[in-house]
Amino acid sequence: MVRDNPHPTAHSLFGISLDNKNFELIKLLIDRLEHLSADSTYAHRASGLRGSLLRYVEHIEAGDKMNSDDQAQLDQLVEYGFEILILSAKEIGASR
Repeated sequence: MVRDNPHPTAHSLFGISLDNKNFELIKLLIDRLEHLSADSTYAHRASGLRGSLLRYVEHIEAGDKMNSDDQAQLDQLVEYGFEILILSAKEIGASR
């Protein structure tokens, strides 16, 4: 990642603005992953994924620009995060 403006007015990804709605969605995903039950078979994966997402959030908040590989990786992490949430919800439903 390349350092851009140290005080950005918008979050930017390789020159494309990441709107606040999507950025807040990523932060909400991080929060939801944190609250998975420790008993879940997905808790360990969720923990590692949270760490990866948090690193991206820190870079974005610092004003770093991401290249297309970074963006693709972030997209995959977000998609995987939602998959983990869905699978863990199914796991809860199956145990009831």
